[in-house]
Parts: sequence; C-alpha cells; structure tokens
Amino acid sequence: MSLASRRLLVAGVRPTNYGVLSTCRSGKTRALSTRASGILQSLGLEDGAELYGVYDGEWKGSGEVMTSVCPTTGEVLARIKTASPEEVQQSIFKSREAYKSFRNVPAPRRGEILRQIREALAAKREALGALVSLEMGKIKTEGVGEVQEFIDICDYAVGLSRMMNGRVVASERVGHSILEVPNPLGVVGVLTAFNFPVAVYGWNLSLSLAAGNATLWKPSPTTPLCAIAITRIVSQVLENNGIDGAVAGLTTGGKAVGVSLVESPSIELISFTGSEQVGRIVGQNVSARFGKTILELGGNNASVVMADADLAMAVPSVFFGAVGTAGQRCTSTRRLYLQRGVADEFIQRLTKLYKAVSPGDPLVDSTLIGPLHTKNAVHNYSNTVEHLRSIGADIVIGGGVCTQSPLASGNFVEPTVSIPKSVDMRDKIWSTETFAPILNVAIFDELDQAIEWNNAVPQGLSSSLWTRDLRNVGRWIGPNGSDAGIVNVNVGTSGAEIGAAFGGNKSTGWGRESGGDAWKQYVRWSACTINFSNEAPLAQGVNFAA
Repeated sequence: MSLASRRLLVAGVRPTNYGVLSTCRSGKTRALSTRASGILQSLGLEDGAELYGVYDGEWKGSGEVMTSVCPTTGEVLARIKTASPEEVQQSIFKSREAYKSFRNVPAPRRGEILRQIREALAAKREALGALVSLEMGKIKTEGVGEVQEFIDICDYAVGLSRMMNGRVVASERVGHSILEVPNPLGVVGVLTAFNFPVAVYGWNLSLSLAAGNATLWKPSPTTPLCAIAITRIVSQVLENNGIDGAVAGLTTGGKAVGVSLVESPSIELISFTGSEQVGRIVGQNVSARFGKTILELGGNNASVVMADADLAMAVPSVFFGAVGTAGQRCTSTRRLYLQRGVADEFIQRLTKLYKAVSPGDPLVDSTLIGPLHTKNAVHNYSNTVEHLRSIGADIVIGGGVCTQSPLASGNFVEPTVSIPKSVDMRDKIWSTETFAPILNVAIFDELDQAIEWNNAVPQGLSSSLWTRDLRNVGRWIGPNGSDAGIVNVNVGTSGAEIGAAFGGNKSTGWGRESGGDAWKQYVRWSACTINFSNEAPLAQGVNFAA
C-alpha cells in the first residue's frame, strides 16, 4: 500500500486500487485518481455520474451542469446539476413553508437537533476535512480544523438554544412592564465563499436553527462537493427527527442563483461572504427591499511588531498568518509593519522560515502550503508580483509560479515577501487586497505611525500587535488604536475562535457572525408593553382626557 493510501486509512478514508470515471472539460472520460476517489467514496460521493446540487426536502437539479475541479491536480472531481430558475424559486417557497412549522419547535428541542448534527459531523470529521483539502486546496490539518469549527459552533448553539433571552425593562407607569422579546426571524439566505466552504455555513446554520429559522445555502460555485456532503449529513438528522428538510436547503449554481436569493422578499436575512465589490451590490439590493444583511468582505490585515516583541512568538505567527491557506483566509496577514530596531532581525528570521517551506499536496501531512484555489487566483498573484517589481519593490523571497512537475498541473505559487519603496497607504499595493500569499513590509519608528498605517486602508477586519509593553497594549485596543473588528495582542491576525463575534468594520461590511451577540441578528425583536393595572395612563405624563 502506498504512503498516500495509508494516510487516507488513518483519516478514516478507504482508498481504492481503481478509479471512477470522471468527465474532462473536453467531454472525454478518464479515471479519477485513487487519491480523490477514496475521499469521495468515504462520503458517499463515489458515483462518477452527475450529482444533484439542489436540496429542498428532496434532491434534484435540472439547471446548468458545473464542474468541481481539484486545485492540486487539475482533475475534474465531479459534475453537479445546479438549480434551474424554477427550482430556485421552489426552494425559496419550500424554505418559507418549512419555517412556518419549525418556528414552533421549542428552542431546547432545536438545540437537541443541533446536538445530533454535531455528532453526525464529528463522526465524519476526518473525511470531511480531507474533502475540504481536495476541493478547496487548504492543507489537511486546516481542512479538519474547519470541520471542527462547525462542530464547535454546534456545541455553542446547543447551549444558546436555552439562553436566547429577552429582557424585562422597568416602566415609568404604575402597573406596567416592558418586555423585549426575540422571536424567529424567517428565512436566512447564506452565500458562502470558496475559502471556508464548511465553517462559515456552520456559523450561520447553527445560530439560524437555534433561533427557529429556515436556512437556504448558496455555496461557492467552485466548492459544491463540500456543500453537498454537509447537506447530506444535516438532512439525515432532520429526517430522523421528523423535520422538513427544507429547513436546511441547498441551491448550487452561479451568479443567477445568488441574485435570486438576494432579491427575494421571502428571505429576511442575507449573510454574504465574498469580495468588497460584490458585497456592495448585495448590500444595496437587500437594503432596497428593506431586508437585513450580514456582510463579511475584504480583510487586508496588518501585524505590527514592536522592538520589545517576543520574536520567538511573533515570527511563527506572522508566518502562519501570511502563508497559511496559501494566503486565502479573510484574516490572512497582508501587511507587516516592523519597528526599525527589530526589522532586520525579524525579516532574517521570517525569510528562514519561508525558505524551509515548499508548496505541495495538501493531503500530505508534512505540507504547509497547498495550491491557490483557481487559475484566476494564480493570475492575480502574478499580476501583483509584476506590479511590485514595476514599482521597484524589493522581493525578499518568492515571487514565482510553480511550473515544475508534479506541481505544474495545479495552482501552486511561491509565498512571497516584498518591501515596497512607498509607504503611502493610498497606493494600490497597500489599499487593495490580493487573495494570495504575498506579504508587504514597511518600517516605522513610533507606534502611532503604525496605527495610522493600519487604519488608513478601506478594510477593517483583523489586526495584531506584538509587544511586551502594557502601555502599547492600552494604546492599541483603545479609542486611538486599531479600527478593525478584530484587535489582537500577541496573537496573529488569523485563526479566530468561535466564542467571540467574528467580523470587521468599514468596507469589510460591519457584519458579525459566530459567537458573542451575533445570534441577535437572526431573530426579530419586539418591545412589548403590558398593562396589568385598572388604568390606561399615557407615557411621559401626557394628558389626553376628552
């Protein structure tokens, strides 16, 4: 048995000595690699035929057929029958009908269903993590970690189902009480991106189900297999509990499917993760119909390293922030600001780590950086590197596309560190996010200068300060500090936990998901004044006696 096959067995994935038929873009058939077929078979996706990509209580799909392509090998993993326009509208209608019954299920009972979803996901954690690596391209430990994030938020939502409390407010009128009451909101449309094809849906589904809503998922067109695998698991739990499957529906497809969900007045809340450009359109369209949005958009995150920082902590953390997931996290470190006294040593240490890492198969345990997700991402990486060179930036390391075998068939690039000559944050290289492993470095003298640079870009998702001086900490997290939604100290920009609300400010969209008070966006709030006296006085002492 090969080393790759043994690793699949350890992950709970049984490899095979044969392939299943896969259809290439040319229409010709070829054998799917054992590496891929073993993972797909472990999740019941072994059929080489076209897969249904729509679920509203039953599986279907009569729209455009799209392909799932492995970013590591370039092979076509599957062909998906997406939603037709009629099926999209039918899915919205069925979600609405499912909500009408599910909203009456007691919240603790909804929590019990979430507990069962958690158990079902945990039983397939390794296989699902391998699928994330196969289809998205992140390394295996990150793929498994993403599934664990879904499991964790289910745990959180189980407890939350007994704690989604309103408030009793004191009334100025005798014999009156005021209640602030949360009730289920309706239908939640979840539009997710390729880079976290499982976890972001998990954030939304868990809180939405706990709140008593129906959820309709439109995943990225390039990661449909992750969505189908997750929906199969969730739908089985719902079926076992006698719950309408349309409570957790799925509609795969392209732009037209997303537009239909965004514009539908039958969907109260749209949670969108993606680019600033598309997020702006989504926000405008949903607000035009007075719907609610949760927007998770661009990051462009900065780490600030003071001269007193513990470099044994800071260097590896910046390395992971910039290189992890091949620089394709919303929270990836894009900008690095080094205080002058520590700059040379930091760059030297960081470069040593970069030299020690090589792109490779994300399913191999020793790999730290896998491929970019698409050929278009490689194109964007190359354009950014070319622009850096054109403006005279010092490319400290990296800057190339991997064209040698066996990486040539995938989307592999070299992680890159650059020192641009300009430190004007209005320049494109600083103000625009490139979703790739490119880290731009600038040197500062005083913390206030670094804070100004941190805040000068349009985005405001994550930020990180490395220091051992308590005064710097106070400055960084206070009113004159970082304006990002995530403001870390001696922790990198990437790798948030589920317990706190996740989201960013400014052009990142102001959305909040996951923990904290994020659940309050998934309910409708009512202020209920109750009079249990024998009088009907008006507020503010108004006298309106005839």
